[in-house]
Amino acid sequence: MSSPGDKSGARPSAKPGAEAGAKSRYIVSGWYDWVFFLLPPILALFVGMGISGTPFADDPFTWWGWEVTWSGLLIGVFIHAHLILVFVRSHGNKDIFRQHKLRFVVVPVLLYAAMVSSNYVLYTCSVIATFWDVYHSGMQTFGFGRIYESKAGNEPTRGRKLDWALNQLLYAGPIVAGAVMIDHFEDFNEFSDVGLMFFTKIPAWMDGNQAYFTWAMLGGGAGFLTYYLYAQFELHRAGHTVSWQKVFLYVTTGATSLYTWGFNSWGEAFFIMNLFHALQYFGIVWATENENMQRTLRVEGKPIGKWLTLGLFVGLALLYGTWVQYMDPGVHMWWALTLLVSLMHFWYDGFVWSVRKQQV
Repeated sequence: MSSPGDKSGARPSAKPGAEAGAKSRYIVSGWYDWVFFLLPPILALFVGMGISGTPFADDPFTWWGWEVTWSGLLIGVFIHAHLILVFVRSHGNKDIFRQHKLRFVVVPVLLYAAMVSSNYVLYTCSVIATFWDVYHSGMQTFGFGRIYESKAGNEPTRGRKLDWALNQLLYAGPIVAGAVMIDHFEDFNEFSDVGLMFFTKIPAWMDGNQAYFTWAMLGGGAGFLTYYLYAQFELHRAGHTVSWQKVFLYVTTGATSLYTWGFNSWGEAFFIMNLFHALQYFGIVWATENENMQRTLRVEGKPIGKWLTLGLFVGLALLYGTWVQYMDPGVHMWWALTLLVSLMHFWYDGFVWSVRKQQV
């Protein structure tokens, strides 16, 4: 899930559509924003509800020696496909790459070497990736909202802290306290393989106290969401130009997170939340990088240049996602590689937008 607009003045450099002129409050254009940024949380919820209890979600089959379901297989491919896309923004953009060569070349090599050399490092990275993903996912929604806020002509810092708090509380809170809490904390059990038994007590402690976390976080989350709406109304009354796109995105995403992570009523929490997160990321990377990719491929301005680029953009990402679903995680070097991609995705995406801010 990413941090577009972590530095709140950032805007994509993609050319806007007809609706995205100088006075537009959309990031790309009206239709594009609704399809890729604004509606995905709600649509993903309905898709998850629709597949719940169906053979698509429940009936296992054998795929390359693995027992999987169609929903689990496809969302796994999609998740890992969106993770690899960060390299289009980092290594694929020459202007960004030359500003952070150390981060883009030396750090990944050293981290990978450390993971393949030490199980301590490997398991630590696995746990870090799990919880960094939670923070990163909340920051993606936060970033989109801050871009909408800047598009409304507001000061970059006004309301920023409240927006940040809302997104972290309504994303991380239900994960920590909700129905899928143990699925996130069970990664600590991996430390038993290297004799660090202290960390293996964490999942059991969280499970034993889950009820307290649940009521505190879900009640607090719903209350904070209500307060947020009130705060936006008060800002409007005070003459602040409230971005309704931002408010719509935050409220629908927050409500979806509370309901989905908190209760998992349909049993498809991971499918729902990762579906819209990955789709939004595909959308923002394509919007900001498609012209750069066309120049790199030397097809800019050619009749099929954009479509060829789009095909490679989506196809190669899905190919990587498919490989991850095929490979054996018990093979140390392959597991380390997928963890490396995940960690670099979370890290790179957190600062790439601050560089793009200087470009636009």
